[in-house]
Amino acid sequence: MSTGTGFYSIIDYTVDGPRTQQELVDAFAEIQERWVRFYPGYRSARFVVSTDGTRVYNLVHWETEEDYRHFVETSDTEGRMAAIQRALDGLSGTAEPRMSGAPTYRADREIAPGPRKPEAD
Repeated sequence: MSTGTGFYSIIDYTVDGPRTQQELVDAFAEIQERWVRFYPGYRSARFVVSTDGTRVYNLVHWETEEDYRHFVETSDTEGRMAAIQRALDGLSGTAEPRMSGAPTYRADREIAPGPRKPEAD
């Protein structure tokens, strides 16, 4: 990712342990594959899990905000939401969403590997 590129939807769940954490990742990965990944501007979905087994973040990367908005306007939201609910109902444990408001973000800055920056005088 370069500076200032891309648009993200970041989905955040609290879960009751590592087993539920993995089940949620597996279920949401399938939802991305079946309902989202083929839309124009979709770049990727990355799943980040906490080492203590209590959180799952799904970072869905879009080329532009317009691509994301097109997806929202033209996709089968009802069908996708029903698939998400079925996935949540099928978990062996509990998962609770942690998002407040629209979980959308624009990339602002990323610091890539490179030489050490000299200290200011």
